[in-house]
Amino acid sequence: MNTKRFMNAVTLAIPVIATAGAALADSDGRYYGHMWYGGYGWGWMGPVMMLVFWVAVIVLVVLAVRWVTDRKDQEQAGSTALDILKERLARGEIDPAEYEKLRKTLEG
Repeated sequence: MNTKRFMNAVTLAIPVIATAGAALADSDGRYYGHMWYGGYGWGWMGPVMMLVFWVAVIVLVVLAVRWVTDRKDQEQAGSTALDILKERLARGEIDPAEYEKLRKTLEG
């Protein structure tokens, strides 16, 4: 997942989660999530929304941690051609003269 897509997802998710209760508000300012004002008694909606909020927060934190650690692993795993050449010399696959020749070729 690239940085721009991740940040876009986070940027869109935060306002949606923060304003989830606004869908239950009426235009006259009365909140129909409770028993008063002629509501339907959706007292269970509060705990459900709290659970949804915390699950979303935990998922975002886990994704962020995985994204950061994957980037670090990718940066550390990338071997350059010179590193591979050094490893071949250490294993005895090439001799020092060939190593110097190839190193000069790689460095330009």
